[in-house]
Amino acid sequence: MKRVSLALTVAAAAGFLTQAAGAQTLKTVQDRGVLSCGVSQGLPGFSAPDDKGNWTGIDVDMCRAVAAAVFNDPTKVKFVPLSAKDRFTALQSGEIDVLSRNTTWTVSRDTSLGVNFTGVTYYDGQGFLVRKALKVNSALELNSASICVQTGTTNEQNVADYFKGNNMKYEVIAFGTADEAIKAYESGRCDVFTSDVSQLYALRLKLATPADHAVLPEVISKEPLGPLVRHGDDQWFDIVKWTLFALLNAEELGVNQKNVDEQAKLDKPELKRVFGTDGNLGEQLGLTKDWVIRIVKATGNYGEVFDRNVGAGSKLGIARGLNQLWNKGGIQYAPPIR
Repeated sequence: MKRVSLALTVAAAAGFLTQAAGAQTLKTVQDRGVLSCGVSQGLPGFSAPDDKGNWTGIDVDMCRAVAAAVFNDPTKVKFVPLSAKDRFTALQSGEIDVLSRNTTWTVSRDTSLGVNFTGVTYYDGQGFLVRKALKVNSALELNSASICVQTGTTNEQNVADYFKGNNMKYEVIAFGTADEAIKAYESGRCDVFTSDVSQLYALRLKLATPADHAVLPEVISKEPLGPLVRHGDDQWFDIVKWTLFALLNAEELGVNQKNVDEQAKLDKPELKRVFGTDGNLGEQLGLTKDWVIRIVKATGNYGEVFDRNVGAGSKLGIARGLNQLWNKGGIQYAPPIR
């Protein structure tokens, strides 16, 4: 019995030392005084700078929410624009602390790149953008079409699978960036532009006459988009993961940017746990007790983030769809804060 107890004690100590050795990102970020966040090179609704260099988008707000949790200051973020090709290398090398760049969660990426996906900020799927003048109403009418696509994405394989599965011919014209691909499409180098549906809506705004182009109804893939962190630091993984969960839980509980202070005064057990007036859940993460309050004050809840960036309050006007909360007809769901 003593041997078993000793073995358990040694194993627990070893586990603690391993965790302590790996839990370095939070300290690195705090010592640096700024969060380094990898984003796209310019995708409206997700991460894009304006003419003054101010970044906006769902992925940007995710970075700001993490900064708010860590620093109580959502402005302490350095945004690093990355191509699809370079995004994983930047995270692996330590150039960035988190990658929040409309990136699809797949098994190959989750297991072979030394990264962890922390959750899904946007449930998406791949679609097709065409000129209305072509009078095409379905992707099944695209036999022998030329298709513009961005390299380094899941889109190339999805196109191959879809056309092969439907016994259709096609020609792929690949480009290094989404901007290059959409410009080539607009110039007539290809018949169709394919990407995630949200990206199609975003990039359509860049066309000279957006109304002349339509997104076809077919969605040919599952594209769960979310932020990533490096393997090996469970504490940082937990912080980024639970920042997203805090945004979702806040919306479900009816807590938003305007009412968070009043909600924090209510004598409700679940709210008291969330706001840190009961228990030490924030401290278990390595943060402060009021970490959720910090996040919601900085960005609002998930619904507010969605609405102003890609939803009804934005130029994109994308319906919530699958991104509604689970209790409102969607599949967005977060584990409880308790």
